[in-house]
Amino acid sequence: MTAWHRWDGADLILTMRVQPRASRDALVPEPTRLKVRITAPPVDGAANAHLLRYLAGRFGVAPSRTELVRGTTGREKTVRIQAPTELPTELAEQLSHSR
Repeated sequence: MTAWHRWDGADLILTMRVQPRASRDALVPEPTRLKVRITAPPVDGAANAHLLRYLAGRFGVAPSRTELVRGTTGREKTVRIQAPTELPTELAEQLSHSR
């Protein structure tokens, strides 16, 4: 298991550093953390909402099945994804080995 994810039953818990106002949305796995670049600005919760929608799309779940557990106002965040149906290609190897 890497430091940035764990499985809680069927749910996936991700710890990440978010970079708002990026040129494009992207998942960037690093050895000790997951970096997520999003295009939304960190204003009035726009970045958090965009992050949850983006992760929902990448993991094949409805946005209502993603939850910001920790980090509402900071860049370090923890997100729960309820029973993901897909694993993004750039994360699939790390996530499938820890199940």
